[in-house]
Amino acid sequence: PVLDTEDAWLSVEGPVSIVELALEQKRIHYPLVDHQFVLCTVLYAIMRFSLKSVKPLSLFDSKGKNAFFKDLTSIQLLPSGDMDPNILSIRQQFLLKVVSAAVQTLCSSQKDKEVSEEELFPFEKGKNWPTLAADLAQYLQISEDLVRRHYVCELYSYGMDHLGEE
Repeated sequence: PVLDTEDAWLSVEGPVSIVELALEQKRIHYPLVDHQFVLCTVLYAIMRFSLKSVKPLSLFDSKGKNAFFKDLTSIQLLPSGDMDPNILSIRQQFLLKVVSAAVQTLCSSQKDKEVSEEELFPFEKGKNWPTLAADLAQYLQISEDLVRRHYVCELYSYGMDHLGEE
């Protein structure tokens, strides 16, 4: 980018401006940032719903695990389209656990206190966990339809038929 500066600023002495420092930074490898985002979302879901016996790094193959410990500016080999069926099975089980836990949390709190979703998750306003799990399925190479069907089944099993029909 070209930065136009006024003549008065050319003779200024002092530390380098923040704009110049930002322009000198290396470019970020955005697929690696997306990969880190998936891990953060997985960890947050595990923490939020107190999911037991979930090992977050087991959701990734060796290339994916190695990419977590690299600089975000480096070009890393990320998981390709071919994935081990065992890892896909673990990922699917994880996403279904997240959906089940979200529905269970929502339904149990609404039955107990008649609490709205915003009051139940005050720091997660606008965060719909089943939808987030379906979006995460795309990154984890799991069928979104499978996650959505499980969500509907969970809603019906907890007596939330009106939401299941939607």
